[in-house]
Formats: sequence, C-alpha cells, structure tokens
Amino acid sequence: MRRCISLMILLICAYAPISANNCIIKGTVYDASTSESLPGVNIIYGTDQGTTTDSEGKFILRVSPGRTVVTFRYVGYNTVTRTFNLADNDTVNINILLTPVIKEINEVVITAGRSEQRISDLTVSMDIIKPYILNQNHSVNAEEILNKTGGIEILDGQASVRGGSGYSYGAGSRVLALIDGLPILSTDAGNIKWGTLPMENIAQIEVIKGASSVLYGSSALNGVINFITAEPGPEPLTRISVISGIYDKPSNKDWVWWDSPRITQSISFSHSGRYKNTKIGIGARASNDNGYRRLNDEAFGRINLNVSHNSEKYKSLSFGAALNATYTNKNDFLLWEDAEYGALKQNESTAMEFRGTSVAIDPFVSINRNDRFKHDIKLRILSNINKLPDNSNNNSNSHSVYSEYQFSFNGMERFKLISGLSQQYSLINSNFYGDHDGLNIAGYAQAEFQPLERLKVVGGVRVEQNILDGKADKLVPIGRAGMNLRIGEYSFLRASFGQGYRYPSIAEKHAYTTVGSIKIIPNREIRSESGWSSEIGIKHAISIAALSGHADISVFYSQNSDMIEYVFGWYEDPFTEIYSYGFRPVNIENSRVYGAEFEFMLNRSFGGFNTTVSGGYTFMYPVEFNSVTGKNTGVYLKFRRKHAAELSVSTIYNNFETGLNCYIKSRILEIDDVFVNPLTREDILPGFYDYWTEHNTGHFLMDFHARYRFNTTYDISFSVKNLTNTEYMGRPGDIQPQRYYSMQLGARF
Repeated sequence: MRRCISLMILLICAYAPISANNCIIKGTVYDASTSESLPGVNIIYGTDQGTTTDSEGKFILRVSPGRTVVTFRYVGYNTVTRTFNLADNDTVNINILLTPVIKEINEVVITAGRSEQRISDLTVSMDIIKPYILNQNHSVNAEEILNKTGGIEILDGQASVRGGSGYSYGAGSRVLALIDGLPILSTDAGNIKWGTLPMENIAQIEVIKGASSVLYGSSALNGVINFITAEPGPEPLTRISVISGIYDKPSNKDWVWWDSPRITQSISFSHSGRYKNTKIGIGARASNDNGYRRLNDEAFGRINLNVSHNSEKYKSLSFGAALNATYTNKNDFLLWEDAEYGALKQNESTAMEFRGTSVAIDPFVSINRNDRFKHDIKLRILSNINKLPDNSNNNSNSHSVYSEYQFSFNGMERFKLISGLSQQYSLINSNFYGDHDGLNIAGYAQAEFQPLERLKVVGGVRVEQNILDGKADKLVPIGRAGMNLRIGEYSFLRASFGQGYRYPSIAEKHAYTTVGSIKIIPNREIRSESGWSSEIGIKHAISIAALSGHADISVFYSQNSDMIEYVFGWYEDPFTEIYSYGFRPVNIENSRVYGAEFEFMLNRSFGGFNTTVSGGYTFMYPVEFNSVTGKNTGVYLKFRRKHAAELSVSTIYNNFETGLNCYIKSRILEIDDVFVNPLTREDILPGFYDYWTEHNTGHFLMDFHARYRFNTTYDISFSVKNLTNTEYMGRPGDIQPQRYYSMQLGARF
C-alpha cells in the first residue's frame, strides 16, 4: 500500500509542472504617450511570482488555468492590473499601455550639468526631443524637427533660441551643437553641419535655453543642442526604415516650374547590441531629394559607428571610440529669379554644385570609481572637405583636434563637482578664407550644493582664451549661478543667471568672395560677442485620476553686446583697396530680449483610447538698446518674431495611432535695409519688396500623421506636412516647402 501511495505521489509531482502551468500570457508593455516599448517593467502575478520585461518591452508568463491577476509596475507610471480567466492551454497575447505620472520631471538628462540628473532638479529650461517624434514626422534631419520645437527657430540652417540669434548668412552660430557632449561646429564658418548628426541612432535631443558658455565655451552664448546617441540594450536590436515622399504643387500655380514629380527617398539602418563586455552601435542613412526648387537637389549618405568596452580586469575602466562620416552632393538655394514666376527657381548665377565630406573620430577613456569619482578623457578629430567644382575659389578644407579632461565628484545628494580642461586646435586651408590656424584653451568648474533637503544651488566659472594665427585674444572669465527649490510634492521653482560670449568665426574675420551679385568683404578687426541671460521658472507634475502630465512656465531676460551682423554698405576691399557695395560683418547690435514661455503635456486613457495633448507658447520682445543711456531704442532686432506657439494631439487605439500638429509663428519684425531700400532691393531679389510687404504676416501650419503596427516588428505610417499648403518664407527669398506627402515602412527586430 505504501509503495502504491508513494508511486501516486511521484506521478502527481512529476505531472504537476507540466499540466499546472499550461497557459501562456505574453505581450509587450508600451509607454502610452510615446508608443515606445518599456524595458524593465516589474510584472507580479500568482503568489509572490514575478518577472520583468526585456529590452524590447516583451514578456511571457506561464500560468495555471483559472483566474490570474497580473500587475504591471514601473517607476513614474500608473500601475496597471489585469485579470485573466483562462481555460486549459489558453494563450493570450496583449499589449499593455502604461500612462506616465511624473515621468517628465524624473527624466534623466546630461547636458545641463555634464552629468546625469533629473530634469526636475535643473536650474535652467530644457526641452527633450525623443526619437518617436522624429518617426511621427518622418524627419530625416534635426533641423526640421527643432524648427517645430517651442522657442527654437532654424533660419536657413542657423539656430536661434528664444530670439537670441538672427540670421548671419551662414557664418557663425550663437547656439552650440554637440554629439555626446563633443562640439560639432565647423572650424571655418563656425556653423552647424546638420547633415552630420546621426539621427538614425539618437536616444534623445536635449536643448538648453540660455547662455551655457561656462560649461561649453564659445558659441554657447544663446544655448546648447546636445544629440545623445542611443546606448545598446541587453538584447541586440535592429531597425530599418524606408521613406518615400512627393511634393505637392504650391498654392501659387505661377510658381510651378517642373514637368516631372519632385520625389524624395530615404533609407536608414541601425543596429545595437552588447557582446560580453563590448557595446556596439552602427547606423547608416542614404537619401535623395529632387528638390521643390529648381537647382536645389541633394544626394546624401552617412554612416556612424560606436564601440565601447568595459574592462574585465579593471572594473572601473571603460574605453572606446565613435566614427561619423558623411558625404553630400547638392546645390544650396541662395537667390530666386523673381517673385512673380521664379520664386522657386534659383538664380543661375548663384547656383553652384557643392560636394562636402565630413569625418569625425571620437576616442575616449573613462574611469568610474563607485559612481563617486569619475575621470573622462575625450578626443574629437574632425575633418571637413568642401569643394565647389564650378567655383574652386570657394573651396575650403578644415581640420581640428578637440581634447578634454573632465573630473567629477559625486558626494551623493549634498555635493557634486564637475571640472575640466579643454583645448581645440584648428587648421584651415582655404581659397575662400585663406590659410589659418587657431587654438582655444579653457578651464572650467561647476559645483552643486544641497544646503537644505528641498534646495539645490549651482555655481560655476570658466576661463577661456582664443589664439588665431599666433595672435592671442584677451583672457575671458565668465560665471553662472542657479537654484532649484522643491515647493511641493511635484512642483519645482528654478532661477538662473549665466554669462556667455562668442569668439568670431574664421568666416566672419576672413571670408572673401563674390556669389552672383553678392560680394562678401572680411573684417579682421571684428570683436567677440558677449552677454548674459537670466530666467525664473516653475515646473509642476499633474496627476488627477486618469489624467497625468506636466506644465512649465518661465520668464526670461537676456542682454548682449557687440553682436556680429553682416551689414550691406559701402566698404573698402582689403585686397584691391577699391570701395564697393557688399556685405561685411560688423559689431553693431546691442540687444535685449524679454519674454515668457509656457509648455505643457497632458495624457489620459479612456474607452481603449490613449490621448496625449501637448504644446506651448513663447512670447519674445527683441529690441536694441543704447549702451550709454541703457534705454531701449525701439528698433527691433533683425530676423526675430514676437510670438510662436504649437499644439499637438495624438491618439493610440490598439495598433493604430494618429496625430495632428499645429504651429503658429508671427511675422518677422525687421530685416536688412538692403532688401527694402529702393536703391538696392531689386538688384539682389527682384520683386521681393512688394512680396514681403504683402506676405510678411506670420503663418499657420498643420502636420498630420497616422501609423499602423502590424505587430511588434513591422509598421507602416503616413504623413502630410504643411497640410493647408500654406505659403510662407524664412529668410528673404527662401520660400519654404509646400504640402508634402510621405510614406514610411519600418521594422525592428
């Protein structure tokens, strides 16, 4: 009898593991507001059983028949509980949407303090642009998506934050662009090469609004845009995207110049993964744009590679390198033929083929001792080769080596220190600018204190010097200070003050050429720009029943002196000593910009729908002031606006997503006199004055997108940009794209 009972017990025990858990619950967990999968979500089920989602947000549970309660928990999100009544051998495949509660204020950023910190702890305003926004808009370059971000304007490639910059004909930038904290401005013109940014492998874009020269040096006078590359997850991930688009006809039918459709194509690929102690990320993109304007086409290719390795022997040591290479063959649009019939036709005298090659190699070494003491050595070797086959006088080769040592100390919550030394050596060989060499050396330090539990205080200083062709500029000391006070459970008050400056670019000092009817005259005596910016703001998280989100409101004020602008006038040619009309950079503008900004995001789930509404409004008052009296002159700064607003609504229902984005910008307040003066306006842009007088009224744009996910691997999406086919202009003569349709096929596995 005992043997029979023992045998029955053994059979039951052997059978139980097979039959008890014969049901499967599997699926993917997504962020309800972004549709991004969430790795590391805690899943609790049964009696004290649990698991987590993998790097792609996927999970699988093996449970017994009957009633099973599954709970999904993730920091910063509302907890979700699902109940399943399962029969034998049932399999359930579900998608779980988690709505954020305080995700935005707990978002981790790097740029503001050069180390990881929560966005709620910042003393300055910062916007974060996630990759899903790029996918929604079918954006293949950062310039386009940044131009639709609150408080930011990209005017023919030149960035402005809260009205701090205007338009300077492609020379110099008051906004510094970075890739993983390393500067990417060209060493000759000092402008941002938007095409070099590896958009197919970006984790997020962080934008600091305001002077940031203490940590980042010259050209951060107006702000910083840092492109953070994606970190490989624990499982390999591959993405492929194919986009094809077509330009509609403009609303003004007299401007139609083409007989065949104006088509664009783009294909991108990225792969990332961890292989033992080595992380690898690789990406590539190829695109071709026929152009909606005549003599304004572009063919483009880019490849990027990131490799990092954590030492097994020395656990605190990591090292690696990144490579980013691009090639561009295009015709930039400079001047139209005329306003009546040729606004989308480039004046043939200014149409020149451009061939550009850019290669950057970024090795690094990092020693991190228990997250308290960290040493980083970074290097960037950058080479830009610019050739114009039809005008070799404008060829330019520039090479630079940037190196930086950074030390950081993390005293937990009470004290943090960032300090460092940097240098950049530049060499320019150019028919356009002449041959030059430059050196920038700097030292900086910034400390963060927490004297009270709810209060954080930041202070920093930088000393920097520029040397051009062996001639040293003055030593420049600048500082910054800020505070962040937690005034409620999810409410944070911030205030900041920061100084900034910008050393003139090689182009502003030495560019000399003639393009069509435009003559560029150098100014070797041009002085550096300087200024400061200040801000007070409040960030608050919202959580009311099923409604979650955040709101941010701020007021800002900046003041700058010796601002550099290209001014049309009667100048002496330094080479021929003959006076003639032309554009020359001069220190003319003392500026003030007052303003306020409001941004928000709200998310709510109801009836199977998950809806997100976000937007903002920026008011700017950009005006010149008299440096003697300290009073405003009443003259508006050039190429600025007073008002900009945006509103976006997106909804997800099961595997379908749709959204509508609206943008409003007021008129440009002031432009160069040469474009409106009766003596000169017809020589450069025929018909412009009458067109400008009638059409400079501001504009309203709408973009629409829709996406369907077949499964966790494949999706298809459709986008319409400029849905209303609005006719509007950027800088003088630069008509912006009309309605544009595109289709995207995406895969991730």
